[in-house]
Amino acid sequence: MFYTVVDGTYVPTTLGNALLILLLAVLLVCAVIFARRYAAAQSQETGETAKKGGKLTAKQLVFCAMSIALGTILSEIKIIDFPWGGSATLLSMLVICLPGYLFGLGAGLMTSIAYGILQLLINPYVLFPMQLMLDYVLAFGALGLSGLFAGAKKGLLKGYLVGILGRWIFTVLSGWIFFAEYAWEGWHPLPYSLVYNGIYIFAEGAITCAVILVPAVSSGLAAVKKMALS
Repeated sequence: MFYTVVDGTYVPTTLGNALLILLLAVLLVCAVIFARRYAAAQSQETGETAKKGGKLTAKQLVFCAMSIALGTILSEIKIIDFPWGGSATLLSMLVICLPGYLFGLGAGLMTSIAYGILQLLINPYVLFPMQLMLDYVLAFGALGLSGLFAGAKKGLLKGYLVGILGRWIFTVLSGWIFFAEYAWEGWHPLPYSLVYNGIYIFAEGAITCAVILVPAVSSGLAAVKKMALS
């Protein structure tokens, strides 16, 4: 009813796509709720009066929605395309980590899972139902762990590293369990998945960390966070 099998892969039906869109919208609403709570908590800590009403909600919704949209666009811009598969994109994972950095863990997780749902809508590649959970919900959702360090010194850098590490763990599990037949000749599926997924994820991670450490970039993103919470 929700999915049909085409050439061995699960493809959403019209009803399935409609439900995914609804789920994406619900996740965005949840992200805004968490973001509002985080903004209110930050205001109390700094002694400021928390703004109420639709203005703040709209701002948070725009930040979360724009991160999903921009992350989706950047995921299609591949700066390194590895010959054995996998690619490093133009900072797409950084953009998806931003809501967690801006608004805390709850908003980060909701936004990054919503991003995974959008990826499932745009370019689904599902061989097994559990693989869908690992690749689209848990792996992309792990990028929201950036919110663990939302209030820490160098919080974006720390959160980004934890986020991509989480994504790597879940993609490794997926590759080991569901894509063992693609292991390089002479390689056991687990080390193959560790290396294969590690190359493209950490290659992009290294490039992104270098960008984050540029003083102008880090100060600019700190200003963005201040604006998002003001």
